[in-house]
Amino acid sequence: MNGLNFDHELNHTSSNNTNPLDPEEFRRQGHLIVDFLVDYYADIEKYPVLSQVESGYLQKRLPKSTPHYPEPIETFLQDVKDHIIPGITHWQSPNFFAYFQCTSSIAGFLGEMLCTGFNVAGFNWIASPVATELEMIVMDWLGEMLNLPNSFLFSGNGGGVIQGTTCEAILCTMVAARDQMLRRDGRQNIEKLVVMAAKIAGIHPKNFRAIKTMKSTSFALSPDSLRSAILADMEAGLVPLYLCANVGTTSTTAIDPLGPLWDVAKDYGLWVHVDAAYAGSACICPEFRHFMDGVEGVNSLSLNAHKWLFTPLDCCCLWVKDPSTLIKSLSTYPEFLRNKASDSNQVVDYKDWQITLSRRFRALKLWFVLRSYGAASLRNFMRRLVAMDKRFEIVVPRNFAMICFRINLPSTMGKLGAYRNAKVGDNGQKLLKEKITTENELNKKLLESINASGRVYMTHTVLEDVYVIRFAVGATLVEERHVIMAWKVVQEHATAILSNN
Repeated sequence: MNGLNFDHELNHTSSNNTNPLDPEEFRRQGHLIVDFLVDYYADIEKYPVLSQVESGYLQKRLPKSTPHYPEPIETFLQDVKDHIIPGITHWQSPNFFAYFQCTSSIAGFLGEMLCTGFNVAGFNWIASPVATELEMIVMDWLGEMLNLPNSFLFSGNGGGVIQGTTCEAILCTMVAARDQMLRRDGRQNIEKLVVMAAKIAGIHPKNFRAIKTMKSTSFALSPDSLRSAILADMEAGLVPLYLCANVGTTSTTAIDPLGPLWDVAKDYGLWVHVDAAYAGSACICPEFRHFMDGVEGVNSLSLNAHKWLFTPLDCCCLWVKDPSTLIKSLSTYPEFLRNKASDSNQVVDYKDWQITLSRRFRALKLWFVLRSYGAASLRNFMRRLVAMDKRFEIVVPRNFAMICFRINLPSTMGKLGAYRNAKVGDNGQKLLKEKITTENELNKKLLESINASGRVYMTHTVLEDVYVIRFAVGATLVEERHVIMAWKVVQEHATAILSNN
C-alpha cells in the first residue's frame, strides 16, 4: 500500500468512531437490534415457516469480498431483512412443528445478552468466581425442581454442569465411563469395550449396539433385549461399558423403563446415562415425574433447557453422581492455569467437567428464566404444551407434546386396502408390503406438500419400515389456533393427494 492510499484510509476511518465499545453507539445500535427483534416476532407468522430459497442463493446477493470501509448498521440491518431472513427456517414460528423446538423467552434473551456482554471465559473458579458459583446454584435449583435424588446435587456430593448440547454431555460421560472401566480392567481392553448406541470416544466402530425396539413395547428399550445383547457380547469376549437410556426419544418420544434397565446394567457394571434432552423439562411437573422413575440408580442424566425450558441455545444440563469420574478423565492443569484456589481443592473448576477449555457464562440465562417465571409458572407452561395435541390419529402412544401420524389407505381403495389386515402367507405378505410401500410414498408426498406450502413445517421418522410424520408442539408462541390450522393444512393436502392417487 502506498503512502497516499494509507493517508486516505486513515482519514476515512478516523471520521468514524473507532472505539468498538463506544457507550453511546452501543446504546443506539442496541436499541435498533432490540426493536428489530420485537418487530420480527410481531410479524413472524407472515413468513413461510420453511425457507423457500435454493442452495447458493446468498452468494448471488452479497458482495464478493469484505467491505473496504466501515458501513453503518442501518445498511446491513436492511440486508438482514432483504437477504438473511429469506434464508431462515423460522424455528420460533408458532407454525413450526418439526424436530423439537428451541423455545425462547424474554428472560432467556436478556440473560443471553448479559452472558455475551460480560463475555467471560470462566474455565476455572478464579477466572470468574460467579460464573462457577451461579452455575452450581442453578443446577441444584433445577435438580430440585425435577425431584432428582440428592446424590445428583452438589449438596449430596454429586453435581451439575451446563454443556452446550446432549452430544457433549454423552461424550463426557462416555469418556468417564471408559476410563473408569479401563482403570479397573486394564487399558489393553479398550478395543473390547461395547457401547449401547454411540459412535465416538475411542470405542471400536464394530462395538456399537443400537438395540432394536418394537411397536409392541411402544419403541421403548426392553430390559430382556438389553440383557440378551450384553450376554452375547460377553460370550464374544467383549466388555459391555455404557448404556444410553432415553426419556423421550427423538422419533417417537418413547420412554425407556429406567429402573428395570438399571437392574440389568448393574449386574454387569455398565455406566447408565439417561438422555432426557426433550422430555426431561416436562418432569418438573409432578404428574410427569413418573417418567423418570428409576433415575436414582443411574450414573448420569442430561436434559436440554433450550428445548422446552425457554432458555436459548445452547443449554444442556448434565448431572452426575460422581463428579470425580469426569475430572479424572477430562482434567487439564498446565502451569499457566495453576492458582491457590484450584490447588486447595475447595472450588469447582468446570474446565475439568467438559471437553473444551473455555466456556460461556451460560448459567445467567437459565438463572434469568428460573427467576423470571418461577417454578409454578414453568410447570404451567409445561402443562399447556403437553395438553395441546390430541387431534391426530396416533401411530404410537403419545407421551408428551408430539404426535406421530400418517395416511392410511381406506378400504375402498382397491385390493391393497382390502389386505389392510392380511395375514402373512400366500400372497398376503407380498400385498402387505405393497400396501406399506404405497402408503409410505403417499405420506412422503403429503409431508413434502405440507412443507412446500410454507404454512407449517413438520418432519418424519421411520418405524418398523413405516414412514411416519412427526408433529411436535412446543414453540413458545404456539396457541390452539395454530394447532387447529395445522390440522386443516394436513387435511387439505391429504385430500388433494388421495384424490390424485
